[in-house]
Amino acid sequence: MSWLRALKETARSGLKIERRRLEPLVALRGAAGLALVIGVSLALFGPVVAASSAFGAFQAAIATFQRSWRPRPVLALVSGVSLGISTFVGYVTGTHLALFVLLLVVWTFLAGLAWAAGPTGGIIAASNVAIMLVTITLPTSAAQAALHGAMIAFGGVVQATLIVLFPIRRWGAQRDALADALAAEADYARRLRHDPVAHFDPEPLMVARRAAAVTAREARRRPAELHGSRGVAERIRPVLASLADPAMGVPPEGPGRDRVRELLAAAGSVLDAAARAIRKGDPVELPAPAVAALRTPDTGALLAGPPLRAADRLTALLSDVIEAAEGDGTRGERAGAEAAAEAIKEGTPHHARPGLLRLVPVIVRAMRREAHHGSPILRHAVRIAAVAAVGYLVGRLLPLGHGYWAPMAAVMVMRPEFSQTYSRAVARFGGTLVGVFLASVIVQAAHPHTGSLAVLAVACALLMYLLMRTGYAVSQACVGAYVVFLLGMAGENLSQTAFERVLLTLAGGLLAMISYAVYPAWETPRLRTRLGDWLKADGRYAAAVVEQYGDPAARGHHDVRAALLATREARVAWQEAVATARLEPVRHRGLSHGAADATQHALARFGRVAMLLEAHLPGAGATPVPGAADLAEALRRATERGAKAVRERRVPDWTPVREALEHWEAECAEHEAAEGPGSAPLVRNGAGLLLEALEDFSRGLTP
Repeated sequence: MSWLRALKETARSGLKIERRRLEPLVALRGAAGLALVIGVSLALFGPVVAASSAFGAFQAAIATFQRSWRPRPVLALVSGVSLGISTFVGYVTGTHLALFVLLLVVWTFLAGLAWAAGPTGGIIAASNVAIMLVTITLPTSAAQAALHGAMIAFGGVVQATLIVLFPIRRWGAQRDALADALAAEADYARRLRHDPVAHFDPEPLMVARRAAAVTAREARRRPAELHGSRGVAERIRPVLASLADPAMGVPPEGPGRDRVRELLAAAGSVLDAAARAIRKGDPVELPAPAVAALRTPDTGALLAGPPLRAADRLTALLSDVIEAAEGDGTRGERAGAEAAAEAIKEGTPHHARPGLLRLVPVIVRAMRREAHHGSPILRHAVRIAAVAAVGYLVGRLLPLGHGYWAPMAAVMVMRPEFSQTYSRAVARFGGTLVGVFLASVIVQAAHPHTGSLAVLAVACALLMYLLMRTGYAVSQACVGAYVVFLLGMAGENLSQTAFERVLLTLAGGLLAMISYAVYPAWETPRLRTRLGDWLKADGRYAAAVVEQYGDPAARGHHDVRAALLATREARVAWQEAVATARLEPVRHRGLSHGAADATQHALARFGRVAMLLEAHLPGAGATPVPGAADLAEALRRATERGAKAVRERRVPDWTPVREALEHWEAECAEHEAAEGPGSAPLVRNGAGLLLEALEDFSRGLTP
């Protein structure tokens, strides 16, 4: 993609406004907390301190809107306290230009590295640095700076307290994540009726897994509906695929296929009903036709072998989903809490998440892993630190006053990715142009007093909380007006015109865009590495599944589970890299769009075959399939070598896998003649499909 086209696409993306579901009660709670903080600060300390505390309450509320599975009060407290500390330290060093610039560089560099802990940490850290550039201009002494910092932290405490006292839809984010996963599988079941090899995006399941991570204390308080449903949902997906796929034995047309379509439609209806119940906390209302379709005794007469086992397994799993989603009201919550407490007492593992204090070493380790030259996170940290320092110095040198508008804009728009940085820069400029202009016109024309400015600031914050999901440009228009009203309330010199403020914002946005062009972190050259990682993860997953057939008693299903999670992460990383690379003004380096599409399709098919085999994993007492362990080892080694070849821009060779498969088929044929078929035909068929997918992968890479 050329630079001109890339700029046009990112500008269009930044200015896009979407219709989203609004959350008026949440927005009203955040605005109420802000109004409470401003009112208390005005009554006790005056308008200048009120402006500082308002920034703390405003940012703390914004932090709670970020996509995070941690309790919202924790996010508000962390945001408010960290901003208060930053304000105090920034003011103390602010009288010495060199010392403050050094502090700014270190602070923003750490804020950039905070992206290693996830987008929520990176956004909160960057926002705190940007707001600090404003708040340090308000105090007049060290004691005043301490007071301002304390009141900023107080704003975070107020927002956290309101969340605790007035909770809106407890565990709502976790409910939505689990319900989305079940709804995605319901849609998948319906699509399988018409396309037996339909694609399934595992991201809803991954989001639900992240949402299910809890501390031991949270596990005791989690609603009953959120216990166990995710694990059952994970097991349903391969069963659905196995039931629909013709490779498992059901012909493309005929009575058997019609029965499979009925079962898939019924599964979709049941999963939708469970999703609605979990999302709203209501009892499950099962549609009568779906229940009748699942209970009909005709399945055994129409299906046999693997499809019949898949149908029976599907019915059992759907019953488990319904049972898990049935928890309702106080009785259900009490039962869920008792079950969780009993499970914790017995040592039953749950998907654990480290507490806030234990999270610190985890974040430090994540930052250390990014400390290498090719890391996009490290490059982002270097860029944002350099731009913040340059923007601050440029703002001081320009005779426009309030020079912090330039570095504040730069820090707020910068992201580790090219497209996000450029789209947000355009949106920031457009939104600020509208917001600052309107607010400045109101201030210059009406000359509102302190109380009126406070009311206007709270109104802008309310609009921002309400509309922030609709588009970045909309939210920045509200933020620009909010800052103008708040600084006017603090008695700041309002002689600076809207044109000058917008000009400084434009300067900051341009600095951010130039920094990415000078010191980029393109995703396009790393596509082969991402593809190799996905191939390696897929190979380990397939090897773990085949190995289970070779020795069912000695190995546990946790090996397969760990390999499956790894391949999902690798697949999503590849898809995100491809989406990012398509918007970059960089020519492909060894991997064209056609090759990317072909190899992605082949690897998706490879993973699907492994999933079909997983759906029929034998129990501990089943007869081992001879030679399966050797084939699994051949798959693992070949895909590891293939991943290395992809990274080195070579085409992988699958001759060792083909030879191992031929030898293994001969061994299985001898065993079947003596012992009977068992599971060997199913695994042999699946292994052949795995080899075909690998060969298609190599053909996709061939020029």
